[in-house]
Amino acid sequence: MYIYSTTKSRTECRRQDMESLNAKWIATVASIWIQCSTGASYTFAIYSSTLKSTQDYDQSTLAIVSVFKDIGANVGILSGLLYSFITLKHNIRFKFLRGPWVVHLAGSILCFIGYFFMWLSVVGLTHRPPLQLMCLYMFMAAQAQTIFNTANIVTGVINFGDYSGTIVGILKGFLGLSGAVLIQVYETICKGNPSTYLLILALLPTFVSLSLMCLVSVNQTNSVDDKKHLNAFSAVALTLAAYIMIIIIMENIFSFPFWAHISTSIILVLLLAYPLKIAITAQRENTERFEQTFYAERSPFVDYPHLGTATSPRFSTEQDSSAYHELPGDASEVKHVSCDRKLPVEEDMNLLQEMGTGNFWLLFIAMICGMGSGMATINNLSQVGESLGYTTIETNSLVSLWSIWNFLGRFGAGSVSDIFLHRNGWARPFFTALTLATMCIGHTVIASGIPKTLYVGTVIVGVCYGSQWSLMPTISSELFGVGHLGTIFNTIGIASPVGSYIFSVRVIGYFYDQVANGENDSCYGTHCFMLSFLIMASVAFLGCLVAFLLFFRTRRFYNQVVFRRLQHSSRT
Repeated sequence: MYIYSTTKSRTECRRQDMESLNAKWIATVASIWIQCSTGASYTFAIYSSTLKSTQDYDQSTLAIVSVFKDIGANVGILSGLLYSFITLKHNIRFKFLRGPWVVHLAGSILCFIGYFFMWLSVVGLTHRPPLQLMCLYMFMAAQAQTIFNTANIVTGVINFGDYSGTIVGILKGFLGLSGAVLIQVYETICKGNPSTYLLILALLPTFVSLSLMCLVSVNQTNSVDDKKHLNAFSAVALTLAAYIMIIIIMENIFSFPFWAHISTSIILVLLLAYPLKIAITAQRENTERFEQTFYAERSPFVDYPHLGTATSPRFSTEQDSSAYHELPGDASEVKHVSCDRKLPVEEDMNLLQEMGTGNFWLLFIAMICGMGSGMATINNLSQVGESLGYTTIETNSLVSLWSIWNFLGRFGAGSVSDIFLHRNGWARPFFTALTLATMCIGHTVIASGIPKTLYVGTVIVGVCYGSQWSLMPTISSELFGVGHLGTIFNTIGIASPVGSYIFSVRVIGYFYDQVANGENDSCYGTHCFMLSFLIMASVAFLGCLVAFLLFFRTRRFYNQVVFRRLQHSSRT
């Protein structure tokens, strides 16, 4: 009787595991689709001219509005606190108010209010708001992007703890591509009307998030096929990036008629729909494995292996690796089977605790050097191209293709660091140091001013900049835990606007004004930005040294905790 009840309990646990696994894959698809619709801050250039003309702003005033966009899109402490309180804490009286869907709901409200009221003022349906109110609208709209991103990233890291770098790279990569996706929507639907595009930004992300938010859920389960299906999502992301890059290049060479925009948009929608097929395949395989395991466990030979050779197909979930097994040790210590049993992991830190550690500040300084100099590069890319004699079409192509290089960095760094961590136990901060060293080379190439090297330099800097956004949240989850991950990685993300201000205003702007003497205080030649980019190259090298210091400080931790946990999970 005892053996039968134990088998029944284990079967019930595995049925729960199967349901969680299926929900996890649907949650991943929903997160991908939300990410693809929420990168509106990357398309500010489309409607900035209309915003400037209708509100009677000068360039400095428009720059102030754009600063609030950058702050809202990069400072996500509030979104992190909201996620930690709502989703990961259990002190809320009503259970239905727990879950990432509440965070998505908050993001949807902010997104709609921000862009809708901007649209009302642009088309003249309301009186022109004061500058402070317009800055508030812009901040709310950009903050919605941060809230969506936090909900999806933290949920993905919890759901795929063994492959956190890969899932962060995938989700961050789709967010990086979202700007190009929204531009295709603009070209197809708006027909060159930026005010209509503002209305679409108010409605599209809001509708997508409200429709899918209940599907984004926390399911802490692992399957032996996790990596295979994540690789399939990665293949879709790479295909989508290649397709968008081809479309961008073709649009800069040829003038697309309306039917061509419709055709390319249909193909884009089909590519975005393919992740659903991957999720369905994962669900089918999980169901088949469960059924095989269920019938095998009903066999009397399972509990008495000396009576026969019947075996049970492996059904590996986190409940297999955490509910039925302890860390490697004496097997006699395993005395009880429970569906709720967890594998002991490192203690989660809250924001104040992790700000008291040296690791936090080393990571923060490294991100100022990497994210800050990378954002300063893209913010001034048009002026750099103009000073070096690039045509408007060439400069626009560089700006458009930046999203592709950004995607490749976000996607590639997470996947590559996961591979080396699983196989060789390499601490992930090593890859932060490596990308910063490479970014130093990219800044130097741009500073050289040699004809056509701007293409090479932007590729290098763009890939390395995107890598920081993939590596930083993953390192944060491993060093400080996932209990307050949303708050922690969004706090470190403040390094991006801080660094951007330092390098854009105090370095690039200052030295450009010192040498500008042409009409409208313009400058032409390699000397316009050479010193600025050499300074940023030096700063990137400094960031590399700081990241190497973080690597040596955390190498032992990765070997004793992170790599050991991954090895245990793969064995069980």
